[in-house]
Amino acid sequence: MEIARLPVKIESTVSIELKDALMSDSSAAGGDGKQAPSLDTTVPQTARIWNYWLGGKDNFAVDREVGDQIYGAFPQIVENARLSRAYLVRAVRYLAGEAGVRQFLDIGTGLPTADNTHEVAQSVAPESRIVYVDNDPLVLVHARALLTSTPEGATDYIDADMRDADQIVREASRTLDLTKPTALILMGILGHIKEDDEAQSIVRGIMDVLPAGSYVAMYDGTDTSPGVVEAARIWNQSANPQYHLRSPERIARFFDGLELVEPGVVSVTRWRPGLDNDDLPEIDQYCGVGRKA
Repeated sequence: MEIARLPVKIESTVSIELKDALMSDSSAAGGDGKQAPSLDTTVPQTARIWNYWLGGKDNFAVDREVGDQIYGAFPQIVENARLSRAYLVRAVRYLAGEAGVRQFLDIGTGLPTADNTHEVAQSVAPESRIVYVDNDPLVLVHARALLTSTPEGATDYIDADMRDADQIVREASRTLDLTKPTALILMGILGHIKEDDEAQSIVRGIMDVLPAGSYVAMYDGTDTSPGVVEAARIWNQSANPQYHLRSPERIARFFDGLELVEPGVVSVTRWRPGLDNDDLPEIDQYCGVGRKA
């Protein structure tokens, strides 16, 4: 049976930043003296598959193949990706606006696209400071080229694994004052951790360092429909890293000890959608925003 193709145009050439990544010497050290990570174009990668679903051109044939397989089993995945991104925008606007947060630590940022965390936060409060964390070499190349700040604020990028809270806190402290309220952003990333205890410890490891008045905003995929369960099965056959769905109740456990912001843990389309989006259907991505008292 032929797999359905995504209804997006795939460019015949990749972006300039991706070309630079492919042409760079994988044995060269980065500016911080660390060994530069190699760019593996033979294994499908999370950031590149999502880039493909969102109509981007920074992906390879292996990413498009897996993306098409998942799309064939669950065509709603493309719209879900866009609706999840819209939740990030609303959550960051809330944090920078109503909550008054001026510092953001975005772990697992993925490839830059429209409405990145720093763009949304600094559109509300230009003095906002943002640190992005990822360990994908392609994301690193793009982040250095594209994640620029307003003159009043700051952005920085950390090449680190989300499991290494000590490194993240240490390096984020160069840009952020972690004695002041900070928003921890974890969008679609904790599903890459299989065990609940380990995933919860990642959230606690960062939040324990942050002061009262800090927040965590997150979403992840849920096992709430057969279609998304099948999509996750296809993903885990080929893509790297694997992704593990959770029930809404298990996602709610990430907010233990925090004050949940209304409306609590809900589908991303139900989190403060606004008058223009209040008729959107629920999707299999659940989210929440919690405050440290």
